[in-house]
Amino acid sequence: MRNRDSNKEIKLRQTALDMIVKKGLDEFSIQKLARAAGVSPATIYIYYKDKEDLILSLYKEESQRMSEETMKNFDPAMPFSEGLRIQWMNRSRYIMEHKDKAIFIEQIRHSSLHEKVIGMVNETFKDKMDRFVHHAIERKELVKVPVEVYWSVAFAPLYSLVQFHQLGVNMAGNKFTLSEDIMNQTLEIVLKGLKPDES
Repeated sequence: MRNRDSNKEIKLRQTALDMIVKKGLDEFSIQKLARAAGVSPATIYIYYKDKEDLILSLYKEESQRMSEETMKNFDPAMPFSEGLRIQWMNRSRYIMEHKDKAIFIEQIRHSSLHEKVIGMVNETFKDKMDRFVHHAIERKELVKVPVEVYWSVAFAPLYSLVQFHQLGVNMAGNKFTLSEDIMNQTLEIVLKGLKPDES
């Protein structure tokens, strides 16, 4: 049995991620990865059981990294508006600085592997987000809605802005660059939409 080489494994993972982002999951295979990485397919099987094992391992690592970046300077006990602002800043920064990794994560979430990756959510991340939402509801800073509604209102606007930024144009085809002012303006609207009625 051949020994594992950490440098070779890192190269395989990066090559696999690049291939999946550029060509999609359907075009990805162990044979094509071996050719692109300049190794034999047998070398890849030293590290991974099969193609799915490689993809799931890569997803777990990248989603873990994204979760950690999202949690920087974040405390679940902080006021809702401040916590959501930090979440927006961290998420947008991560996606813009690691575009290919963010695309890869989304590709896997919207693939036939989605049921296998749904259970891979980082427990620390999940716990902090749950506590953040519950504290905000208890303090009457956040309206109580189903998690799908919360997520759609709290984060979908941010992801749309980041997507426009990455494309460099808005839906009308006009030039677009995401600025802090635009992000803050959008966040204020989101915060108003999630605030409970005063009555």
